Amino acid sequence: MGLLLATPRARAARALRRLVHDPGSPLAGRTVLVTGASSGIGEATALAVARAGATVLLVARRPEELERVRQEIEETGGRAAAYPCDLTDGDAVDTLVAQVLAAHGAVDYLVNNAGRSIRRSLDLTQDRFHDFERTMAINYFGPVRLTMGLLPAMREQGFGHVVNVLSWGVQMKAPKFSAYLASKTALDTWSRIAGRETYGDGVTFTNIRFSLVRTAMSAPTEAYAGRGASPEQAAARVVRALEDRPVTVNTPAGDVGELLNILAPRLSDWLFHRFDAMFPDSRAARGE
Repeated sequence: MGLLLATPRARAARALRRLVHDPGSPLAGRTVLVTGASSGIGEATALAVARAGATVLLVARRPEELERVRQEIEETGGRAAAYPCDLTDGDAVDTLVAQVLAAHGAVDYLVNNAGRSIRRSLDLTQDRFHDFERTMAINYFGPVRLTMGLLPAMREQGFGHVVNVLSWGVQMKAPKFSAYLASKTALDTWSRIAGRETYGDGVTFTNIRFSLVRTAMSAPTEAYAGRGASPEQAAARVVRALEDRPVTVNTPAGDVGELLNILAPRLSDWLFHRFDAMFPDSRAARGE
């Protein structure tokens, strides 16, 4: 059975290997499945874990873009396979699981990255209940179904790690993100519980609560233009989470926001209400 959690000494050793460019990553020779691998954080993560020596299983809806990423990995000496799949289609997810297990056996690492963000106030959501349905479909039901399909093989081999790409908003409770953050919070909570049930089998979970990252998903919001980390910077944090297997990866601002919500909830409500008024709905949210 693999180590359940990385010790401080192990984390320090891995950090040292990264500094001296030692390719001895624990990902080498492992199988890593990355969803949303056709662009953004998912694509950057797939490229990074391939450089670390892993076999990368690329999952996303767009076959042409997946093939582009697969070719880029293999042209640089890496190993990859593409699996086009709509993760909002339950039957398609079950088929994907069957195909992956038949071709590769157990998946060692899973990165649940595919997702949808919606920034829209409640005023503009009155007749858009499908905003809640579609965010839950891709941000919660899809990754849970995929993880549940891969978990038995992980538990049987005594090793597995799941990284969920989430948002610092699950701590901050930011206005205008009710549909998006509710779905991400659901995955955050489900994974913490799942990790406790699989702890004795060597299967662990990490929830990464990212701040803003510059991707196509954030582009429609004018207030975010030019702000945030690059996909490559975000991918580096995902790789560290895969290697070190922490329970959560937070930001200082997210931790402060969470603490404020606990210690002074009404003050937090007032501050976020003022903040909300400063940044109105985007043109895309208004249908313009």
